[in-house]
Amino acid sequence: MRSKSHQFLNLKLLLIGVFLAFFFLYLFKSSFPSSDQKPISQHISSNAIRQTETTTCSPTCNKIPPSLAKVVLHYTTSTITPQQTLNEILVTSRVLEKKSPCNFLVFGLGHDSLMWSALNYGGRTIFLEEDGAWIEQIRRRFPMLESYHVMYDSKVNQANDLMEVGKGLECTAVADPKYSMCQLALKGLPSEVYDIQWDLIMVDAPTGYYEEAPGRMTAIYTAGMMARNRKDGETDVFVHDVNREVEDKFSSAFLCDGYMKKQEGRLRHFTIPSYRDGLDKPFCP
Repeated sequence: MRSKSHQFLNLKLLLIGVFLAFFFLYLFKSSFPSSDQKPISQHISSNAIRQTETTTCSPTCNKIPPSLAKVVLHYTTSTITPQQTLNEILVTSRVLEKKSPCNFLVFGLGHDSLMWSALNYGGRTIFLEEDGAWIEQIRRRFPMLESYHVMYDSKVNQANDLMEVGKGLECTAVADPKYSMCQLALKGLPSEVYDIQWDLIMVDAPTGYYEEAPGRMTAIYTAGMMARNRKDGETDVFVHDVNREVEDKFSSAFLCDGYMKKQEGRLRHFTIPSYRDGLDKPFCP
């Protein structure tokens, strides 16, 4: 196995490479006019074109955005290793590379949150966190991150009972989680969380490693129902820590093994289609 310091070095190199790629892509796009722009005259000279391009470009058009610059500096100097491994992060980052800018919902606010927000540059990334004091601490350091405090009324030691509840008709019927009659559906989230059509959802919270912790039963179920309830298209859902019993069983049951695309280490990736055009679909394929 690689040492933690080796993994952290690889992770830093990956992050620096990603943001340098964003930067050079930004420079490349800034160097060429849009293909939709029409020339003022068919007889304008090449020198005039070059002069026009030079004078219309802002003095700051080739600079890296301040938010991305801050991310590069933060991860380059940080000594804290994110909880996900490099290979686990790559699973989600490759999907973001194709879909961003997009809508990305993350259960959990952690040391990797600034990275996820930056990789979805230009999109909307919302973090849901159980610890109000931690939210305030992160907001002081990174005010650009959008996060909300969420209260959970479940516990890990209730997981078996909640699994049985989830088999009932009120839980397998596809509905907006905000109005669902299922005990597993989270109903106290901010209104915009229910209204936005999410392209990616990551479940990496709440805490679930001891019996009295809230566990991720309701977060996993709600993520799956949000995906099924979207108007059209597919939602990529990621669940971390599937080496634990709750994350393993609940992701298999409510995100469905038939929708699983990949498992890398402790991370599972599911792609769940909309059920709006086919409510007669089975809950799991």
